[in-house]
Amino acid sequence: MPLFSAGRVPVCRLSTGLIAVLALSACSPTFNWRELRPQGTPLKVLMPCKPEHASRTVPLAGSGTEMHLHSCDTGGLSFAVAWVDLRELARVDAALVEWPRASLASLRLAPEVADAAQARWDFQMPGAPKALGLSVQGTGPQGQAVLMRAAYFARGTQVFQAAVYGPQLPGEVTATFFEALQLP
Repeated sequence: MPLFSAGRVPVCRLSTGLIAVLALSACSPTFNWRELRPQGTPLKVLMPCKPEHASRTVPLAGSGTEMHLHSCDTGGLSFAVAWVDLRELARVDAALVEWPRASLASLRLAPEVADAAQARWDFQMPGAPKALGLSVQGTGPQGQAVLMRAAYFARGTQVFQAAVYGPQLPGEVTATFFEALQLP
């Protein structure tokens, strides 16, 4: 399986995702889905709660880079969308390798887990020629088991991460979150 893959999302998949969003928002006050368009990016995402925004400098692809993060917690789950603008295309491939490994380290997992076929899930992002999906179980800061499903993708010099963390990851909730990601 290649490290990165690109592809198209069938129209029926988008329609299914939209139906799921409408069904979830009608039935569940826990997941109050809303569209987010992170400033300075073409990305559109649905967040299930009102996100908070933060930014900080992180070491990525050979230098300090400002990372922007929108995140929120609801229903026992944490949702996050983060991005960086590397300003140089030559740094993108390195960032798409380093960022997933850093995410794994935060869950007390070895960086090599990113290379394991069983840690991968088929994530494709139309408009992003390179994309990677990871689905793993690690350990949280208080020693509890934490599941993470994350997607990493790039367009131009911008690199993105979308992730859901929790003790369990309900399929319909994670599907709604990831299927709604768009790079128009």
